[in-house]
Amino acid sequence: MKYVDMHCDTIGEIHERQKKGENISLRESSLHIDLNKLKKGDCGLQNFGLFVHLGREDQPFLCCAKMIDTFYQEIEKNKELICPVTSYREIERNWKEGKMSALLTVEEGAACQGDLSLLRDLYRLGVRMMTLTWNFENQLGCPNKKADLSGNQTWGPNEKGLTEKGKEVVREMERLGMIIDVSHLSDGGFWDVVRCTKNPFVASHSNARALASHPRNLTDEMIKALSEKGGVMGINFCDLFLKDWKKEEKQISCISQMVEHIKHIKQVGGIECIGLGTDFDGITSELEIENASQMPKLEWEMKKQGFHSSEIEAVFSKNVLRVYKEVLK
Repeated sequence: MKYVDMHCDTIGEIHERQKKGENISLRESSLHIDLNKLKKGDCGLQNFGLFVHLGREDQPFLCCAKMIDTFYQEIEKNKELICPVTSYREIERNWKEGKMSALLTVEEGAACQGDLSLLRDLYRLGVRMMTLTWNFENQLGCPNKKADLSGNQTWGPNEKGLTEKGKEVVREMERLGMIIDVSHLSDGGFWDVVRCTKNPFVASHSNARALASHPRNLTDEMIKALSEKGGVMGINFCDLFLKDWKKEEKQISCISQMVEHIKHIKQVGGIECIGLGTDFDGITSELEIENASQMPKLEWEMKKQGFHSSEIEAVFSKNVLRVYKEVLK
């Protein structure tokens, strides 16, 4: 079954390794995601997130622009397999032609440096989704995991919301047709997005906090609000987002745990608010779904646990594509 994945960190990994002189490409590699694995797993659309680490980068926009160049260089080498997309119409065209689609996203709102003109430049370069924060406070708002530039970290829900600049950016993203992503955002920021938006938004790689207390997961109240907006949340494959682990337990990302989150989210917000956001190449935990080629394992487990084919198709692609059709221009 064709699937859409709302988040991976593959391009950033390729970019960093190429900078160090490693011979690595999007076509074939040891990463969770390469084009051969995507094709084998029946990927229809892969979002490629560009992760900017504020603790290491003092020029976030330039860092992001260089990764965008890596993205287009790799896509150009493999244009017979995959094409970049910026609209739902282009996604439809690629699927009809038997090609995979690549949607460019940014993971760290500081990439626009609080400047609406730079946000528009990211849009012109093909970016169609952006998380408002990563793990650092920025010009737009705060995350639930807070880290300072010395590496000190604190965890937990944060009620501090969007800044005035953050609200401006959200409004401009809606005007442009860029999808707002609240994964990593503080609880207070989430509710500001609910109040500030008219269109659906997403939590590209977040699970249910009722089942795993990681503060980057969504509470039931958040899931309901996201669903009421017509938004979608992507099931994250990282072990820490799936379960609260005991010290003596061996941590492994289990498919059955993913399905438990899907069941819970369905009960709270309905099947229509669930998608996939693997976080491949951004996670280091042991995985039952070892890479993109093994995505059918999740389909089989959902069937085994009683999900209808129409529900599986909704989670695998239709829910996310509905949001893309509504928001992307």
